[in-house]
Amino acid sequence: MAGGKLTPRQKMINLMYLVFIAMLAMNMSKEVLSAFGLMNEKFEGANTSAVATNEQMLVSLDAKASESKGEFIVAAASAHKVEAVTKGFYAYVETLKKQVLEGVEVDPETGKLPYEAMDKGESIDNWFTGEGYGPKGNEIISKIEKFKADIKSALGSDVKYIPLLAEVNKKFDVSDVANKEGLKDKYLAYHFKGFPSVASLAKLSAWQNDIKKLESDTYSIALGKAAVSEASYSKFQAIVVLDKNAYFQGENVTGKVVLGKYDPNAKFDGFKGPGKLVNGQAILSTTAGSVGEQTIGGSFNFIEGGKPINLPFKGTYVVVPRPNSATISADKMNVVYRGVPNPMTISFAGVANNKVKASAQGMSGSDGKYVLRAGSGTSVMINVSATLPDGKVVSDKKEFRIKGLPAPTGKIRGEVAAKGQKGNLESCTISAVMEDFDFPVTVNVTQFNIKVPGQPTIVVSGSKMDGRARSAIQKATRGDVVVISEIKASFQGIDQVAKRVSTCTYEVQ
Repeated sequence: MAGGKLTPRQKMINLMYLVFIAMLAMNMSKEVLSAFGLMNEKFEGANTSAVATNEQMLVSLDAKASESKGEFIVAAASAHKVEAVTKGFYAYVETLKKQVLEGVEVDPETGKLPYEAMDKGESIDNWFTGEGYGPKGNEIISKIEKFKADIKSALGSDVKYIPLLAEVNKKFDVSDVANKEGLKDKYLAYHFKGFPSVASLAKLSAWQNDIKKLESDTYSIALGKAAVSEASYSKFQAIVVLDKNAYFQGENVTGKVVLGKYDPNAKFDGFKGPGKLVNGQAILSTTAGSVGEQTIGGSFNFIEGGKPINLPFKGTYVVVPRPNSATISADKMNVVYRGVPNPMTISFAGVANNKVKASAQGMSGSDGKYVLRAGSGTSVMINVSATLPDGKVVSDKKEFRIKGLPAPTGKIRGEVAAKGQKGNLESCTISAVMEDFDFPVTVNVTQFNIKVPGQPTIVVSGSKMDGRARSAIQKATRGDVVVISEIKASFQGIDQVAKRVSTCTYEVQ
């Protein structure tokens, strides 16, 4: 087959090779066209299935939204926005497929398109003008960009949808594409210009498949996100369920703690028990029986999936004899403090607060809430009497220790012994704190003395350094310990002035 004079036989052999190669090229072309056709069938079959699946998912999401409140309603609203956007763009791509198939007839025997004959692409020539886009091409690019913008608007700023937005931007990126020569081609030209119509058809079906996948992923995330939110532990309450509701002194207390919640929209077919249904929960109401352990029970009844469901419940409670002793407790500590109003809660088990009276030196209040202002001495006795429903009066008493107020602690930058640069000391605030004291007391520093080694003591008004103090601090050297003493303060929340505020120090570094 090289140069030189060829014999008739060699010429015949060469011609046969050319015919053979041409036949191979024809067969390969038909196989490729058929492959594109089969690919299109796969995409269209998947799209048809996705339409039905997505519809079912959206119906399920709507059902969840109608049954409960909160996240499912928000998720359903976002899903419907996406559904409207994808439905419109999917339909638009369908019009492009119809343009590609202009002049192509379905084979009446097989019911399929003649893939091997769809080797031309003239039907979409109006997409292009020279190296650029024609009016139709510009329209397609505009539709794609609008689709991406509408999807972004529909999904909003929820972080769970960020991967979907990234995938949409990637699959529908209409930027110019580098060809094999390294030159830039327009997006539509790179993917459609000069291609057989069957290849263009398959690509458009792939677009539709991407659209349906986006829709499906959105519904899945919406359902999952809402379900996770509804199942979040923050939606539950910790419920203590004891084996019975009263125990005698020394008796072993048994039970469990469970997480539970109720749905105010729950639809029950009925309720049996001592009470009634109110907003998805049973409100119990009954009269206590005789002294001892009693049982309370019933059932919830509802229809699920067309079948009746019965959920029985059973619990116990203990009826105890009428009380004969008072319960007296300090709301803050086991002692009362002199100089502050000590809040007290005083009650008698089983007796209404308005039938209980408490008395002590310095005590005032009623209906279970009292304030005790302790006077001199080391203890105070609280006497309590209660009138029972039968008119009988019972009494009890309890002694409380009286303690003085703790001394406030002076602090620099929140520390008793602070360290740092001179500049930090110049700008810091001197404070005083009633440490380990549970009462609401506010302490405001009004004056203090500052002593810098080698410098005279300076009296400062307020809680911050003045000009004289800052000048003295500037003369301090590394390792000097500056002492803050004679701290004076005003107090809010106490009846008398507390003890002297303690000294604090600052080491210059």
